[in-house]
Amino acid sequence: MTELPSTGYRRLALATGLATFALIVVGGVVRVSDSGLGCGPAGSGFHGWPFCNGDVAPGVDLNSIVEYSHRVLATLVGLMILALFVQAVRRYRQLVPATALLLVLVAAQAALGGATVEEGLDETYVAAHLGLAMLLLGMLIYVVRVAYGSRPAEGGPRLRVLSIAATAAIFCTIVAGGYMAGTQNYGRADYQLGQGAHHACGKQFPTCNGEFMPFGKARLVDIHLTHRAFMYLASLLAIALIVAALRRHTAVRYAWGLAALLAAQILVGAVNVWLDEYELLILAHLTLGTLLWATSLGLTLELSPARQRAPRRAEAVAA
Repeated sequence: MTELPSTGYRRLALATGLATFALIVVGGVVRVSDSGLGCGPAGSGFHGWPFCNGDVAPGVDLNSIVEYSHRVLATLVGLMILALFVQAVRRYRQLVPATALLLVLVAAQAALGGATVEEGLDETYVAAHLGLAMLLLGMLIYVVRVAYGSRPAEGGPRLRVLSIAATAAIFCTIVAGGYMAGTQNYGRADYQLGQGAHHACGKQFPTCNGEFMPFGKARLVDIHLTHRAFMYLASLLAIALIVAALRRHTAVRYAWGLAALLAAQILVGAVNVWLDEYELLILAHLTLGTLLWATSLGLTLELSPARQRAPRRAEAVAA
């Protein structure tokens, strides 16, 4: 039987997960404040990353400060993950593979962040950066569950497969949304010249330029509709998962949380289309999407096959 991690380790794991969630939200602030290139233009090399306009610390420019705050928080998350890994190697061998993967993910995320700046916030890099952030958060959720010794619920293989499918579809929706956001040119010198894929359907939802899903009309329209297509699929799978979980009285809290977040996210997404882009709405859309992904993944882990639970320290002493 393996030792359940200490209270301090569990708190560190939880704090790292919360800090990573905050890092994602701050990344959204960087985007909506046009601060993505606040520390240097595309092609600036080390002058723009990891340095900020060639300096170790930013100056008094607001965009530089916003961008740099994102980097500082990312560094803090990296150090917290390193601490999780070191402690796992010393005391909790069952967590070594997961925390080692966290180290790989955070290193890859840092490198991808630098490449995103170097390539002038290209939409492919923006989408990949967001997707990798979700994977990092997801892995931390797994580590937190293992650290706290959570018991999986009994749901059966079909419900588990449905949960995995819904979670994967939500992830694809977020990445597609990141790609669409990347076409908005936020933070670039030419961002005023084009409105990007967000406006490709006008102010229409669920229709798009008078039709439902008019693929093939224009590149930006296709990018927008790809995000919607994944959203429709994710919504159908999530609703089916919620209904099935509630009917079986399994992971009920997760199911209700997923239902509330899904409804709020669809509403905020629709309002984002119906109205002009407002920074708070964009940030709310990202925040809700992240919470939706985390909740769906948490439900999936809740339905994972039961494993032998690590004893609590009191139980271990008694043995």
